[in-house]
Amino acid sequence: MAGAVIKSPSIDPRFARFRLSIRTSGIHGRGVFAAEHIPPRRKVIEYTGERISRRETKRRGNGPVTYLFTLDDYWTLDGAVGGSGAEIINHCCEPNLSACIMRGHILYLSKRAIAPGEELTVDYRFSNKIGRVACRCGAPGCRGTINLK
Repeated sequence: MAGAVIKSPSIDPRFARFRLSIRTSGIHGRGVFAAEHIPPRRKVIEYTGERISRRETKRRGNGPVTYLFTLDDYWTLDGAVGGSGAEIINHCCEPNLSACIMRGHILYLSKRAIAPGEELTVDYRFSNKIGRVACRCGAPGCRGTINLK
C-alpha cells in the first residue's frame, strides 16, 4: 500500500457538510473545490481513513504520493484506504481551512468565507525534521516549503 494512488477519488457525503467536487488543481494534481458558499468557522469535511500504527505509517510513507495524517503519538489515518475525499485537499501556506483534532476525529474547519468554485486548502505543516518538500501553492506569503521552518 506504500505510495498508494487513489484512482477514482470521490467526496463521501457522510463526512462532508457542504457540496464539494474534485477536479484538476492549479496547485497539484487534483484538488477539492467548494460547490456552494461555505461560511466561516464551519465544519467542512472530516478526514477519514484506515487507522494505522507508527510502524505501519513508516512503511506506507515511503512512496512519492501518500495520504497520511497524524492523529496522535501513536495513530495515523491513511486516507488512501477509506478516505472521505478530504485526503485530496491540497496544501497552501495561506489556507482557507484549518485542521482540528477532536476526540479522535480530524475535522477541517473553514477559516473564512469560501466562494463557490474556490479550491479548499490546508497547511500540511510537515515537520522540519523530515526531508524538505517544495511548495507550489502560489500564495503571496508562500514559505517555499510545505515543511514548517
